[in-house]
Amino acid sequence: QVRLVESGGGLAQAGDSLRLSCVASERSVSKLPMAWFRQAPGKEREFVAGISWSGSETVYAGSIKGRFIISRDNAKNTVRLQMNSLKPEDTAVYYCAALTVNYAAIKHYPNEYNVWGQGTQVTVSS
Repeated sequence: QVRLVESGGGLAQAGDSLRLSCVASERSVSKLPMAWFRQAPGKEREFVAGISWSGSETVYAGSIKGRFIISRDNAKNTVRLQMNSLKPEDTAVYYCAALTVNYAAIKHYPNEYNVWGQGTQVTVSS
């Protein structure tokens, strides 16, 4: 089973940028759709951005569209989330997820993904 490890979270001020990375343990991830979700305290886990196996298709939540960019480097088994113009409401634990179905379409709901990283905390102060 592929394993995912996130990194890059931390403290930021409003307007700053952070880049999250998710490194997979197996090259098979290059055939899988992947996504970033986030979960703030007391709230449900929500979709942030998704990317197709090839990287040719991306989908974003409306709340972050135009500020965040998802990308992947299949040669390095890595998916990234570039977060710009951060806001306090972006504060959450960010999770990387994969659906282990080769060449599947991007999914939008947590229960549609079956592999998760441990999460990385992002805290944005005003």
